[in-house]
Amino acid sequence: MALGDVPHVAVPTSNRQNPGCDYRIGNTAMSIQQTADALLKDAVDDGAVPGVVAGATNRDGDLYLGGFGERVLGGGDEMTPDTVGWLASMTKALTGAAAMQLVERGQLNLDTPASEVVPALRQARVLEGFEEDGAPRTRPPRREITLRHLLTHTAGFSYETWNASILNYQAATGTPGIISCQNAALETPLLFDPGDRWEYGISIDWAGKMVEAVSGQRLGEYFRDHLLLPLGMRDTAFRITDAMRSRLAKIHQRVDDGSLIPQMDLELPQDPEVELGGAGLYGMIGDYLCFVRMMLNQGRVNGEQILAPKTVAAMSRNQMGSCRVVPLKTVIPPFSNDADFFPEIPKTWGFSFMINTEDAPTGRSAGSLAWAGLANSYFWIDPARGVGGAYLTQVLPFADEKSLSLYLAFERAVYDSLG
Repeated sequence: MALGDVPHVAVPTSNRQNPGCDYRIGNTAMSIQQTADALLKDAVDDGAVPGVVAGATNRDGDLYLGGFGERVLGGGDEMTPDTVGWLASMTKALTGAAAMQLVERGQLNLDTPASEVVPALRQARVLEGFEEDGAPRTRPPRREITLRHLLTHTAGFSYETWNASILNYQAATGTPGIISCQNAALETPLLFDPGDRWEYGISIDWAGKMVEAVSGQRLGEYFRDHLLLPLGMRDTAFRITDAMRSRLAKIHQRVDDGSLIPQMDLELPQDPEVELGGAGLYGMIGDYLCFVRMMLNQGRVNGEQILAPKTVAAMSRNQMGSCRVVPLKTVIPPFSNDADFFPEIPKTWGFSFMINTEDAPTGRSAGSLAWAGLANSYFWIDPARGVGGAYLTQVLPFADEKSLSLYLAFERAVYDSLG
């Protein structure tokens, strides 16, 4: 059955709960309940994904939260809404929020040299090519990297998954990959001078280092004290607690025949040198909706102002001038497909969010915020309509056709329910 076909399916109440932040069903939720339940269950039954959790919220509370399938194919444990998964690059939005809290307090500055806070950034050089023997050829950058560059992916850094030059540099120098969570993994070169263009990469891991430097805390500790606990995100962390592990979904690999194979040992180091501000969090979708709701409420949650309204506004508008988001072209196919969200729509970047400049075909308004995680997790925040959502599967490669199609169908179902 196609993803758009949505028969009425009865689902146990236990599959619709949020043990994190306070949960309530608004008036619009009942119109989406059967539609979303059927959509997600149907996809699992068809083998599109091993398991999935999806949720939507408005400014007042959750509109929908449901989970279907298995945490590990053949394992028997249900993919319920309290399932924990690797959020991967959905971490970036929280690191951006943490950095902007410190900008509000005058501890960080968007436009002064970031190396004044993290001296290691003085060593960054622009890669110009490789010698005949494979040795990299580099030069100093023509301008300093700033926090603004880091939060907008215009610093010049990239990821090995989407850039062959970085992959070649790692091979030539023995530099470890980013998911090793080693400090040495951040020592890859720039591909261009800061501010010249947009390139998706490790920039926000460096922004996380800046948060640590001025706060005096590890990034996870700062998150806990200033974001996670105030937001009610009780099961989101860089380190997987015993309670989280008992509900952890495993990553699955899509292979050539379209089937899925669990990758039981694919997990970030649990005693990392670097708590990756760009990719390190594990957590629940119900928790992530708390963050989405804070952004919809101009930085306020449960009577507490997490971010000032003017800060939320700054995070939510284009902060990279004439630069534009470009498609991601994979160089490591097991990790990612090529990815271009809404290719017909120009996209900009705020402080840690992609921003679509026109209305999207799912119903998402122009000016909405969004991004994703490597194992096919996704979120969006639509300030104009006052709605947002998040979605979690644990499938590689990124932008997996079946996983991504299901997410977009879920997003459309949320908007259809709003009328």
